[in-house]
Amino acid sequence: MKPRQKKLMYILAGIALVGAAVGLVLYGLKDNVSLYFTPTQVVNKEVPVGRTFRIGGLVEEGSIKRVTDDLAISFKITDTKNSFPVVYKGILPDLFKEGKGVVAQGKIEADGVMHADEVLAKHDENYMPPEAADAMKKAQEAKSAEAASAAQMAK
Repeated sequence: MKPRQKKLMYILAGIALVGAAVGLVLYGLKDNVSLYFTPTQVVNKEVPVGRTFRIGGLVEEGSIKRVTDDLAISFKITDTKNSFPVVYKGILPDLFKEGKGVVAQGKIEADGVMHADEVLAKHDENYMPPEAADAMKKAQEAKSAEAASAAQMAK
């Protein structure tokens, strides 16, 4: 084998090893990736079936209810356009309140409700994930446009 061919074989073997390493890393990370969705996207069934994901928005007013005598609680997360039910069993953060920002991580079960493994409460009034802020802005614009068109029809 000529030196030029040996050099080419080493380069091809190196590329194959790097490709295999990247493939293994991506395969290992696929179960740890948690995608973020808004309540409207969840209602529109844009979420991965059977996979863990995050849903964020505001805790809907009047939706917090104790499910049983233990630590289970149910509530709805809303983006002011749509809301989605969540059940969580555990100790909630101190800042968890109606009308406040929240992010829940879990899966949608056969009952059509998200069973959360983790609930995070927003601690800073000025911060909201960009996706949630955009979704809430669009939902409020759509709501005001619907109200304006309903007002025009009433005239």
